[in-house]
Amino acid sequence: MTAARRLAAILAVDVVGYSRLMGEDEAGTALGVREHRDAARPIVAGLGGRIVKTTGDGLLLEFPSVVDAVECAIAIQKLMAERNADTPEAKRIVYRIGVNLGDVLIEGDDILGEGVNIAARLEGLCEPGGVLISGAAYDHVRGRIDADFVDLGDKYLKNIARPVRIYSLASSAPAPMPEPPKPPIDQPSLAVLPFACFSEERELKYLTEAMTEDLITILARIPGFIVIARQSSFVYQGGAIDSRRIGRELGVRYIVDGSLRPVGPQLRVGAQLIDAATGAQLWADRFDRQPENVLELQDQIARAIAGRIEPELVRAEIALIRRRRDASPSAWSCYREGAGMISLKGWSEETLTRATALLRQAASLDPDFALARAQLALLLSLGARHGLMAEGAAAVTEARAEAERAVEIDPDASEVLGYAGCALAELGEVQRGSEILERAIENDPSNAQAWVALGTAQCFLEKMGDVGLEKLRQGMRLSPRDHRLGFWGTYYALALARHRRLEEAYEEARVACRRDPQFYVARIVLALTAAGLDRKGDAIAALREAKRLRPRLSLEEIQLLVGRRATLLAPLWDEVSKSPQ
Repeated sequence: MTAARRLAAILAVDVVGYSRLMGEDEAGTALGVREHRDAARPIVAGLGGRIVKTTGDGLLLEFPSVVDAVECAIAIQKLMAERNADTPEAKRIVYRIGVNLGDVLIEGDDILGEGVNIAARLEGLCEPGGVLISGAAYDHVRGRIDADFVDLGDKYLKNIARPVRIYSLASSAPAPMPEPPKPPIDQPSLAVLPFACFSEERELKYLTEAMTEDLITILARIPGFIVIARQSSFVYQGGAIDSRRIGRELGVRYIVDGSLRPVGPQLRVGAQLIDAATGAQLWADRFDRQPENVLELQDQIARAIAGRIEPELVRAEIALIRRRRDASPSAWSCYREGAGMISLKGWSEETLTRATALLRQAASLDPDFALARAQLALLLSLGARHGLMAEGAAAVTEARAEAERAVEIDPDASEVLGYAGCALAELGEVQRGSEILERAIENDPSNAQAWVALGTAQCFLEKMGDVGLEKLRQGMRLSPRDHRLGFWGTYYALALARHRRLEEAYEEARVACRRDPQFYVARIVLALTAAGLDRKGDAIAALREAKRLRPRLSLEEIQLLVGRRATLLAPLWDEVSKSPQ
């Protein structure tokens, strides 16, 4: 049976600084939120909207007319300004609002889908007291309402495949994207964007993606280069190339992009080097080869780029790193789906079960598929660590075997070594895991995941705390647009807390929560640091949010995640468990 859908205008509302307000005055904040919400109901009803659902600090509204939705957003912000006029600034309840026009999936009284997700992402980017609307909404309201909007350009939103045009209500300040950590600027820095494939053949698409990844690895081996990791540069896959914007967002001087297309019996690869500050093309070339010789192009392209950026680097030996690319297309499909499952659906028993099943299927289709085995080992080890595996002991045994088998199959592939080494370190084999992770970094210094994993492992060794923290930060700098930053930042915060740097840990945990709205562990670490700083209200609010994201969460699971420090949270958890959600 086909799910019901409709086009709707969606309005997402959220209270700014809700956790802080609840921590300072829980009863007063809860009352104020209810009163403000009740005051806004006549506006919503009068413009034909309905309240789909409420959360502790937010609202989701649906309108049949996008004009009415935007009018409602403006009216609500005007109402809030009036109601806050006589309230001290520190106690004001202030909204952020995002509006989108899009297709939604109907599920009872609820609405789901990308149309809703975009509205929520816009709300998250909005300035306090402001309104952000999508390009789809703006196209329908332009000239129809008495308000001016500022064009903020195209932005990539979390888990949204294509960039979204964003407009800000002119009376509110523009809403910049959160600043990611930037790589050092005292060295040549570049990003290799995903090469475009002008063919519908699945094998050529895989080849194009593999060529981009290998080019990143090769360039990272050149002394003196800072090369942005794959997970950040691939954020821009399929989007329009605005080199100056990408340069600013990634903090790089140079952009490399290109394409692959079949021309008769041959394949043609084009590549160019762009000055990210000016958008000027510094170098371009075209290479025609038989399909079986395409991998030879990478060394030529890398040498040409190095020669344009730093002529003295031409003398450096460029090691041609050939990763295994002989897995069948079916195995690659299973691997891609399994590897991306967690970022798409979040951490849960069900998601891990599905992801690990797909990775096992990939390894079954191609027994020598080392990358699938290494990724499987990592998910199994993390699942056991988080208490998400029904058979934890069996998962540990399987993870250890798969990690060692992956390294045996492909002992030089940095990505394989990074996942396998991290898995072994998570399983308690810190020395063995660290040795493998160091090899991963030696083979590819741009492997952000390996840097983060090695830093995390070293952070929990008494004599290597500061060294570990710096390596963890280095990994996060190397991939400033990575979808895993929320996950990494959570464990960075936990490491800081272990070394009694609680204020820093608290702020890093807050950033991790913003970066990954689905990751409940980030809220647990936020609660832990808040409790350590004697901020009981913030700790309780964070625990409540963790329990909302994971209703099955228990104190035993929290103890598994944070160890003996869970005693700080035990009395607060009793309070959270007894109160209604």
